[in-house]
Amino acid sequence: MALANKNSYDARIDAYIAKAQPFARPIIEYLRESAHAAWPEVVETMKWHQPFFCHANGKIICHVGAFKQHCRIGLWNSAAAKQLREAHKVPTEAGEGLVFRVESLKDLPARKLFVACIRGAAEAAATGKATMRRKDYQTPKPPAVVPDDLAAALKKNKAAQKAFDGFTAPSHRREYVEWITSAKQEETRKRRIAQAVEMLAAGKTRNWKYETKR
Repeated sequence: MALANKNSYDARIDAYIAKAQPFARPIIEYLRESAHAAWPEVVETMKWHQPFFCHANGKIICHVGAFKQHCRIGLWNSAAAKQLREAHKVPTEAGEGLVFRVESLKDLPARKLFVACIRGAAEAAATGKATMRRKDYQTPKPPAVVPDDLAAALKKNKAAQKAFDGFTAPSHRREYVEWITSAKQEETRKRRIAQAVEMLAAGKTRNWKYETKR
């Protein structure tokens, strides 16, 4: 299938396809062709080092990323993704299933269905409203389970305990827990617990050095 408007090609996507693994090239091209068939005015671009297909207003319609053994295809609209998910059993990766894991062309739906789903995402993008919300494609992680040794250390330091319990973002607690539980040596674990208590007592997150200063 020829693309609707060759002037809308982005040479960076051509280069991306050329560098992709052989299995991924036809997958990327299939999505690219389908995006142009679904929405002739589609705008190609690169975001986060991956091919994206957008509405003229800048809203994202769909994207594709190639990895070593699979591709990830994203439809940036819940209704369009639901239509694809229900009509064609493409494995989904997260949340509401807006991101699909594809390992070969056989994993992709028939052209007519794929084009219809992408068109639905494009029509949603045309409204100018956000087409993909964070909660749609991210599966919430369960609360961090605080190990006994960390809990005991926090209990001995009221300031550290208060800071740990007071984090509004659950990820801050999880970062401390995962850092400690990932220690392979007992001595390393003890040292990390001591460091964690010290940082928490100072009101610091685990990755405070890398947080953007406002």
